[in-house]
Amino acid sequence: MAHNIPLIPLDAYEVRPRRDHRGVNLISDALPFGRLWYGEPNAVSNAVDYAKFRSRSHRAVIHVYDDAGNVIDTHEHAGDFKEP
Repeated sequence: MAHNIPLIPLDAYEVRPRRDHRGVNLISDALPFGRLWYGEPNAVSNAVDYAKFRSRSHRAVIHVYDDAGNVIDTHEHAGDFKEP
C-alpha cells in the first residue's frame, strides 16, 4: 500500500576540517559551488549559521566532523516553509 506523503526538501551539509589545518570547509550540493572555506577562529559556528541561513525555507541537517572523520556534532534546522 502506497502512502501519499509529500516530499519535504532536505539539504545536507558537512563541516569538515581542512587538510592544511587552516579552518573548515562547508560542503553541500545545496551550495552554488559545492563548498565554502571558513578560516576565522569561530569558523565552525559561522559555517553552521550560514548553512541554516541558506536553508531557511526548508529542512536541513548539518554534520560537523573532526580530523579523523567522525561526526562530533549534528544540527537540525526545521525551516520556515509554510504550506499554502
